[in-house]
Amino acid sequence: MRAFWSRGYEATSMSDLVAATGINRGSIYSAFNDKRGLFLKALKHYDRAHRADFLDRLAQTHSPRDAILQAFAAAAQRESDHPPGCLLVNTALELSPHDPEVAAMVQSSLDQVKLFFCAMLRAARRAGTIPADVSVEEKGAALLSLFLGLRVMARAGMNDEGTQAVLDQAEAMLG
Repeated sequence: MRAFWSRGYEATSMSDLVAATGINRGSIYSAFNDKRGLFLKALKHYDRAHRADFLDRLAQTHSPRDAILQAFAAAAQRESDHPPGCLLVNTALELSPHDPEVAAMVQSSLDQVKLFFCAMLRAARRAGTIPADVSVEEKGAALLSLFLGLRVMARAGMNDEGTQAVLDQAEAMLG
């Protein structure tokens, strides 16, 4: 997963995968058929660990408004043990335009992020921590777009000023 996350699908060679996994080339082919098969497994693992489990934890451990802001704060952090950016977003940019199966996987994951934002907005509206007149669907779509932009900019090495501007905008969107 980290090899693909760091280099992208096309730039990751079988030699890179052998080095990253410690599994010989023949065993990779036996277990996954090809590089694409291994990539699809890695993408599913990333989606579960870095999207689904992460958002579930935020929803369970923070107020709805804070869960949204914590998602943005986490996306803005540069973790030394992770490659920059987001494997789902990187994949959307690299492979989705010409691989329908990958495009469907990525779209499903991004739809789930929007659903997270919408669920948190509804709960925050009920709790009175955001204005009652907030359009959940509209605001959820806008938050997703801002979040994806933050992930792309993190991959591109956005400076602290740009990161803070995005975080401030996310908070402003919540009223």
